[in-house]
Formats: sequence, C-alpha cells, structure tokens
Amino acid sequence: MPRLDLDNQLKALRQEVIFMAGMVEKAIARSVDALKQRDLEASRQVVREDDIIDQTRFEIEERCIDIIATQQPIARDLRAIIALLHITGELERMGDYAEGIAKISLMMGDTPLLKPLIDIPRMADKATQMLRESLDALSNRDVVKAQRVCKDDDEVDALYDQVYRELLLYMIQDPQTIQRATWLLWAAHDLERIADRATNIAERVIYLVTGKMVEINVSRY
Repeated sequence: MPRLDLDNQLKALRQEVIFMAGMVEKAIARSVDALKQRDLEASRQVVREDDIIDQTRFEIEERCIDIIATQQPIARDLRAIIALLHITGELERMGDYAEGIAKISLMMGDTPLLKPLIDIPRMADKATQMLRESLDALSNRDVVKAQRVCKDDDEVDALYDQVYRELLLYMIQDPQTIQRATWLLWAAHDLERIADRATNIAERVIYLVTGKMVEINVSRY
C-alpha cells in the first residue's frame, strides 16, 4: 500500500507540473501577441497572472517537500522528485520572462513598434514548442526527445542573432530609433532565455531517466 500511495503522489505531482507548464506557455504566447498587437490590457493581464504562476510554484515545492518528509523516497523516486522540483523553478523563471515582455509592452505605451514583428514571434513559437516537447519527454521518459529539445535551442539563438543585427542596423542608421530598438532587443533576449530554460528542463528529464547530469548546451549569456 505505501508503494501505491507514493506512485499516486508522484503521478499527481507530474500532472501539477504539466499544468503549470501550460500556464507558462499561455503567458509566453499572450505576452508576445500583446506586444505585436499593442494590446496594453492584455499585457496587464499577463503581469497580473504571473502571481498565479508564482503561487503554483510554491504549492508544488511544498508538495515535493511533503512527499520527501512523509514517504522517504530513495533512488529513482527521489531523483524524480528532485527533477520535478528543479523543473518547477525553471517554469517559474520562464513565467517571469513572459511577464518581462508584457512589462516592456507597457513601458512602450502608445509608442508604435519600430518595425512589424516577424522573427520575435518566430522565437516565441519555437521556444514554446521546445517547452511542450520537453514536458512531453518528461511524461514519456523520452531521452531522445529531450536531447532533440536541447539541439533545437540553436535555432532560437540564430533567430536572436538575426534580430540583434537588424535592430543594431536601425540604431546605427538613425539614433532616434535607439529606444524603440532597445525595447525589442529586451523582448528578444527574454525569449532567448526562455528557450534556454526549456533546454534546462530537457536536461533534467535526462537526469531523471538516466541518473546522469549532462549539460548539452551552454548558454552564451
């Protein structure tokens, strides 16, 4: 009976983490869409709802601590709890980056975008895809998919470099664009960091399955 109870608690814990990931994915998509559409009310909503993501993290952490204290898991089960604990932290930081993009939009106010957004939404799409696939790898204990997520980070880095070069050119050609270009650079950087966090989650999945900590991609920042 104790073994069955622990299995059920771990299953419920994984579901809570996956639910939190859905909240974060939604926040990322809404923050970028609000920036693109200049929808300030949607940006405010992303900022408000980040408190819910934070609270969810605290609740999951408390659940992890409670399971460790009451079930005294060892070996694979303890590894699973530790991995989920770290993944929750990564998700909370991704939510913070989404909130950061929403705050950038609010800082811009009624100021029009320097240029139509093309690569920044692409970065968001790829980063959220990486997040979904890393959680799918978690659900299925799929090391191959987790490794693929880590490799996909190169695509987001390439998009960021493209955005950086394009906005830098705007600033060089017309110094009056520096502020508006800087806002977009901040948003792109937040998305690049979200992709890095998705990579971290994938690495934790590999640890969960194999018991080995690996750092497949090293962040440039």
